[in-house]
Amino acid sequence: MEPMDIVGKSKEDASLPKATMTKIIKEMLPPDVRVARDAQDLLIECCVEFINLVSSESNEVCNREEKRTIAPEHILKALEVLGFSEYIEEVYAAYEQHKLETMQDTLKAGKWSNGAEMSEEEALAEQQRMFAEARARMNGGAVAPKQHPEGDQSLDS
Repeated sequence: MEPMDIVGKSKEDASLPKATMTKIIKEMLPPDVRVARDAQDLLIECCVEFINLVSSESNEVCNREEKRTIAPEHILKALEVLGFSEYIEEVYAAYEQHKLETMQDTLKAGKWSNGAEMSEEEALAEQQRMFAEARARMNGGAVAPKQHPEGDQSLDS
């Protein structure tokens, strides 16, 4: 029986989008350099294998810490364990950039605010209010009144 990945396909079926990978390969090389199709396919296979290797080691790090979810810290530790320490700084920077872009996209989409941007304090207060409402619903109680960021009322249950 073949080993299966998370989406239920065998590891041999796992791949990366060829068009995206071809674009990345072309962007990394000088414009006058061409890459044979077989070389592109081999590069894609190497990338998939690298991802599998880091994922597997990240899972081991996660298990050693008795956690159930692989966190970014587990991936950084896996890179160190596997001897890819020189990538950690750049990977961490890319992760931080991703977090910033994701937060900005979420704010622009209006998922955290009704068209107006919230301060960090306002967002935290709103989050706490929503948690209190959820707790009240789960416990069969009344919904907590909406808290204003400048209010002094405690949201702890």
